[in-house]
Amino acid sequence: MRTLQDLGLSEKIPVCLLGATGSVGQRFVSLLAEHPWFDIRALMASDRSAGKSYSEATSWVQSAPLPDRVAGMIVQRCEPREDCPLAFSSLDSSVAGDIESSFAEAGSLVVSNAKNHRMDADVPLLVPEVNSAHLDLAPLQQHSGAIITNPNCSTIGVVLALKPLFDAFGVEAFSVVTLQAVSGAGLPGVSSLQMLDNVLPYIDGEENKIETESCKILGVLEEGAINPAPIIVSAACNRVAVIDGHTSCVSVRLASEATHDDLLRAWDRFSAEPQQLGLPSAPARPVHYLTGRADPQPRLHRDLGKGMSVSVGRLRDCPVLDFKFVALSHNTVRGAAGGAILAAELAIARGLLPDSSR
Repeated sequence: MRTLQDLGLSEKIPVCLLGATGSVGQRFVSLLAEHPWFDIRALMASDRSAGKSYSEATSWVQSAPLPDRVAGMIVQRCEPREDCPLAFSSLDSSVAGDIESSFAEAGSLVVSNAKNHRMDADVPLLVPEVNSAHLDLAPLQQHSGAIITNPNCSTIGVVLALKPLFDAFGVEAFSVVTLQAVSGAGLPGVSSLQMLDNVLPYIDGEENKIETESCKILGVLEEGAINPAPIIVSAACNRVAVIDGHTSCVSVRLASEATHDDLLRAWDRFSAEPQQLGLPSAPARPVHYLTGRADPQPRLHRDLGKGMSVSVGRLRDCPVLDFKFVALSHNTVRGAAGGAILAAELAIARGLLPDSSR
């Protein structure tokens, strides 16, 4: 694993967290508390939280205790700081767009979980094991800094499962039905009267995100622009009474013939081959194929690879397309904070951190 010294740095990189009090912001705090490269320098949120200690401003819902050092930090307004070259954003999309742009214009590298900039032509929509070459877009942006985005929490799991098949056989179309955890709705989230004894077959904007983001992520960067992959995608998204872990039931049509064993070998090669990321948050195996007839399950498998791996199972023939399978990913780790931290690690390893921080 690369160290700070390998990056030419003598001290940890100061970071600020935008939207630090929400559920994803809390996950950032938990994951960054002992990070070998990053040091939380500022916690930022809305005006109603600014001026309070973090412990007062947030309703902590993580299973790990609130770190003592962070608990007493005073929450600030979302304003750029010269001493924080890296900003992680878990802001609500209603405010994220302009705030993230202001940080990038001030020279920060912004890694965002919000949807606002994901489909911008010059913004990488990054899954490091899948499309690291798309980072070449970032220097083309008209900012002193840059914006990098993390995909939708369900998109990440689906694309990681599809990438080995896409490379080996080509993918012409896929259909996905998601069963998404309540933590994906943030805080305060879905009410108990809506969620208990129920399934909500609608999540605002989710289906469009999967259908558009997947093609951008699997697209090819040519002459400073991404040509989206020409894949037909159909998504149906549901909220279910699971705390963490998004399950996706995927049916896929391949561009060339393949057998069950061919698909299993493709997944195995993708995870067995050295990914050569050498990054602190990168899982040893990005995709685990599970052979149990009732796997994967959120309660049992969402924390594989410290929540950064995708679990795949139940591969079988599809009478409509070619094959179908189930994929599971941890929505607030791989699908949000952890995925964004990994994206930042890759960007910094590729030299995208502002020169002033070195």
